[in-house]
Amino acid sequence: MIELPKLPFADNALEPFISEETIKYHYYKHHATYVNKLNELIKDTKYDELSLSSIIRDSEGAMFNNAAQVFNHTFYWNSLSPVKKDPSGKLLTKINNDFGSLEALKEEFIKAGTTLFGSGWVWLVREPKGQLMLKKTENAHTPLSSHLVPIFVCDVWEHAYYIDFRNLRPKYLEEFWDHINWNFAGEAFNKTDNDTFIGTEPCNDIHDPFCQILDDLQNGDRVTS
Repeated sequence: MIELPKLPFADNALEPFISEETIKYHYYKHHATYVNKLNELIKDTKYDELSLSSIIRDSEGAMFNNAAQVFNHTFYWNSLSPVKKDPSGKLLTKINNDFGSLEALKEEFIKAGTTLFGSGWVWLVREPKGQLMLKKTENAHTPLSSHLVPIFVCDVWEHAYYIDFRNLRPKYLEEFWDHINWNFAGEAFNKTDNDTFIGTEPCNDIHDPFCQILDDLQNGDRVTS
């Protein structure tokens, strides 16, 4: 059974960027619905005993869509922070090496989010040989399907921002940048800091460096869904 992790902040902690009203719909309705629907789909099947990442990597159709959306939303909430803070340490060094500067990454990020057609996600990811890159995924798709390590993600489905920003997605992206949880991003980067990422096995494989990150997310506090 997959459970709904608790938010890593209070419902009103991100105001005025993200209102408590948006949280009520986005987290308690949208995210929770994906969890509930996934549990309906996996009940009495071989997937009922699998980890979330294993379901994502081994399913298709409605089961994949709901499993991926559970993961995507959990990663999104953990990518957000009420406190503005810049990246530091090895992650900042890597950003400067791969993008030229933090400001250059911001410009590319906002462009990627603005130009993504329809609904989807904008991720900072680490590709198999270690390079950082921005990855746009449509609908429920996730970097896990491409063996990429997610560092942070921004949800650009309309339900993520329409209450607070209406159709002004670029403004939402600008505000998101000031609320990135760089501590979480740095942890994700540091835990996968090796020459080559081996991300082809489900998360019961000790050789998958992303497993610990996913396990930390899934094994945190839960709420009843």
